[in-house]
Amino acid sequence: MAKQHICITGNADHCPKARMTIQDTLDVVGGKWKLVLISILRDGKKRFRELSREAEISPRILSKELQELEMNGLVTRTVCNTRPVTVEYALTPYSDTLSEVIIAMHKWGKQHREKIIETP
Repeated sequence: MAKQHICITGNADHCPKARMTIQDTLDVVGGKWKLVLISILRDGKKRFRELSREAEISPRILSKELQELEMNGLVTRTVCNTRPVTVEYALTPYSDTLSEVIIAMHKWGKQHREKIIETP
């Protein structure tokens, strides 16, 4: 007997909307770098070059990812009045709304890693 599909919201009428909101989430934090950058910035503000080194990401890709995070209200960009000009990035209070998502991903990733390593 085939397993009956149950919508993640618990209400089959909401499934199309649930898929849409999941896609919205992935559009904001999906990809290889965004959650990595958010996790680095949880330790406090960082300069552009610090972020590039710590994340091991090219400046071109970092710039694109930070622009998208800033556009979505998760990161702030501050141009410092220094010579040469430096730019600092910090998380916004809104980024805290991702904490449960990040914790859930950490737990699942840990569980998955253990399962894969233990599987002969």
